[in-house]
Amino acid sequence: MNRMRRGAEQDLLSRGLSRRKMLVGAAGLAGTTVAQNVAADSLADVPARGPGASLSATSARSGFVHLERQPESTPGLRHVDPSEAINSKTPLDRLVGTITPADLHYERSHAGVPDIDPGKHRLLVHGMVTKELVFTMDEILAMPSLSRIAFLECTGNGWENWKKAPPDVTVQNTHGLISTNEWTGVPLSFIIDLVGVDRRSTWMLAEGGDGSAVARSIPLTDEIIAEGMLAYGQNGEPLRPAHGYPLRLFLPGFEGNLNIKWLRRLKFGDRPWMTRWETARYTQLQADGTARQFQLKQGVNSVITKPSGMMQIRPGYNRISGLAWSGYGRIVRVEVSTDGAATWRDAHIGQPVLPKSQTSFQMDWEWNGRSTKIVSRSTDDKGNAQPNRAAFIAMTGTNALFHYNAQQTWGVSEDGAVRNVLS
Repeated sequence: MNRMRRGAEQDLLSRGLSRRKMLVGAAGLAGTTVAQNVAADSLADVPARGPGASLSATSARSGFVHLERQPESTPGLRHVDPSEAINSKTPLDRLVGTITPADLHYERSHAGVPDIDPGKHRLLVHGMVTKELVFTMDEILAMPSLSRIAFLECTGNGWENWKKAPPDVTVQNTHGLISTNEWTGVPLSFIIDLVGVDRRSTWMLAEGGDGSAVARSIPLTDEIIAEGMLAYGQNGEPLRPAHGYPLRLFLPGFEGNLNIKWLRRLKFGDRPWMTRWETARYTQLQADGTARQFQLKQGVNSVITKPSGMMQIRPGYNRISGLAWSGYGRIVRVEVSTDGAATWRDAHIGQPVLPKSQTSFQMDWEWNGRSTKIVSRSTDDKGNAQPNRAAFIAMTGTNALFHYNAQQTWGVSEDGAVRNVLS
């Protein structure tokens, strides 16, 4: 019996060592480099242990962690007074993982953030329906709910690079109008069934309760009906006021301005309402002078967040990391070039890879100390590939402002300075 037990233990030990060898082998260059750089310090160098702070009602970040959004008024104009800002950008270069803390989720508003009492808030659902209804928040909170992780992106994300490449910007400046959260709420399909939307209805008007009364016409596609939700939760807590408290519309993969905050009305009909937001505001002026309306999906995109704009690196081992996403589905491939798009290598995609959610990627890089350019490109499961800047501008021109998803290039000079450049 003892011999059998020893044999089983030896087998388990052998399998454990084999797995360890496999994991060490998978670490490759990164593992070797880290091991060489580890200092053999002792616990004597660690600060003495002692009593810590008392428990509190909420947990604050460490005093050693400094994270904040950056307000912006117009493309390229930074360091503005928050009272003059129209948006506030997420610090992508200083976050870890793919979920954005609620207080760092990017903010975009047209008339400030309203202070809404959920006890007085109402949602009117009317138009081409069998029963026109008005819901209280208590009634909405009592309905069946679901949660999903997905990104939300402003149509203006990337607008700094439309016409030129300002060198002194960070990735927070260029790509900070995107955030990924776990959203919780009532399926849109449940509301549609509850009021009995007429089969002839092909459009839905969503209106917010802010001072500018943002209202958008939204096509009732199968995708929107199946995936849309009336969200009241964000990362396990009620929505923050800046993000729509107490209720917002959430449409995964669709441009941010369709995801109406402070939702107060849904109206169903058989044609778009042509509000000022889709005639004078969220339209795209094309290269030939025509204007494009209802460009609703966010395209496939990616950006290297480390190293990125205004960072400093040294020759030798560097780990390239970043984020990729697509409003059409799941990211299946991310490629990185460290020689200005002359050659490309597949990056490692982190798990989990969720549809319409930001996905992390990484790649090892030995920098030889010469000036170069680094750039990423992504592909989704629908075959959509992120275009380079030349192809994007040839198709769209430089008169537009929204839906910029061209490849982002960072230039690296011989002194290790990383700056924003055009490819």
